[in-house]
Amino acid sequence: MDVGELRQIAVRAMREARVDDGIAAYRQLLAIGPESTEAWYNLGYLLRCARSFEAALEAYGEALARGIDRPEDVHLNRAVILSEFLARDGDAERELRAAIARNPRFATGWLNLGMLYEDRGDARAARDSYARVLALDPRHPRALARTSAIDVFEGKARAVPARLTPVLANPRLPAADAAEIGFALGGALDALGRYDDAFAVFQRANQAAKAAAPPALRYDRAAHERLVDALIALPPAPPAMSADWSPVFVCGLFRSGSTLVEQMLSRHSRVTKGGELEILPALVETQLQPYPDRLAAATPEQIAAMRDAYLAEVRALYPDADMLTDKRPDNFLHIGLIKRLFPAARIVHTTRSLRDTMLSVWFQHFDDSVRYGYALDDIVHWFGQYTRLMAHWRSLYGDDIHDVAYEDVVAAPRETIAALLGLCGLDWQDAVLAGQGAGVVRTASVWQVRQPLHGRSAGRWRNYARHVAPYVGSLDES
Repeated sequence: MDVGELRQIAVRAMREARVDDGIAAYRQLLAIGPESTEAWYNLGYLLRCARSFEAALEAYGEALARGIDRPEDVHLNRAVILSEFLARDGDAERELRAAIARNPRFATGWLNLGMLYEDRGDARAARDSYARVLALDPRHPRALARTSAIDVFEGKARAVPARLTPVLANPRLPAADAAEIGFALGGALDALGRYDDAFAVFQRANQAAKAAAPPALRYDRAAHERLVDALIALPPAPPAMSADWSPVFVCGLFRSGSTLVEQMLSRHSRVTKGGELEILPALVETQLQPYPDRLAAATPEQIAAMRDAYLAEVRALYPDADMLTDKRPDNFLHIGLIKRLFPAARIVHTTRSLRDTMLSVWFQHFDDSVRYGYALDDIVHWFGQYTRLMAHWRSLYGDDIHDVAYEDVVAAPRETIAALLGLCGLDWQDAVLAGQGAGVVRTASVWQVRQPLHGRSAGRWRNYARHVAPYVGSLDES
């Protein structure tokens, strides 16, 4: 086979998302001609898709060393791997700085640097980075939106409407940009107590976000009901025969307080914060399709292999962890999988008033993974399916599922967190209530979780009672 044919095979495999085939083809191609920077770049991409993150970094490094065009893009890709998958925040910053050094007008590099500083809670550095983006593109939607979020956090929401309203008024604004700006403006209006205006702006923002989403990624109620039916039909996991090590899984609805609970837990000296690990969803996507049918048919050897793969990833990330949290809200879908991988696993289930949670989801600009979030009636439907599934999990694994209500955390934090520590076999430490040490936070609660504990978000739905009245009855029934 000549080089041209091999290149065609590699490109076709990548285009068709046949990751392993693509990796094999590019490795063959590079064994023949290692000078191809494009092949190194594509190999890096495929290795990232395969969750071979260190190997992906090496491949991208080869592309840089061999003089690839637009090296700033390669540094950016390395930064994303380092920050989002390997928890190497300092190395990610160095890659972004290298990208900007190569091209000081690289707006995406400045933008990602700003978001990295936001994850750290460094508002001043984030604002400075976004200012560099806006100097290059004064109407950059993400930079405007993130700057406005910092304004709201710092009590400067009054400055936001005058900045964003003229941008949103542009009739030629793309739907994705209108959504970005609209959610930011809605958040500022909510902070200012202009609730009717905020609701109208959020409504338009959600409509724009839905319009920008590919039709294939829109919420399918019937498909989701079928998934929940299939999860409920799974045979129960075998009971735990020993107390082997496992993470503490924190799950629940998005916007139900899971980030806050994980932050408080992680202030304990024995607990390491894992954050929103993608390991379980990746196992589902790569090894368990169609899901959950393939899980139901999995052999003990296959379950052991998936458990080993999970443990290998977390031990590489956190080799010294005594007790580790894996906080991903939608892992409530995978409690059946969790209990097969880790029969003795403890599951922290965060709850919050469904009315408050419904609005909080609708007010948040999520990516396409939260497909139900664009419409209040879809959110009500999703919540109904969530309630049905959690009732089933409790019937099977109730002794290992501990509910933590957001309202209890803010009203009686010591008693609530003490009970949670007891579930985890941990003694009390005053540090869990200290309110310090949020560290890196990569969730939608990046600024909320850095505020002192307060109850202002409890009962928030009442500010919008007139608008949500058509949905409240169905929500309460769920």
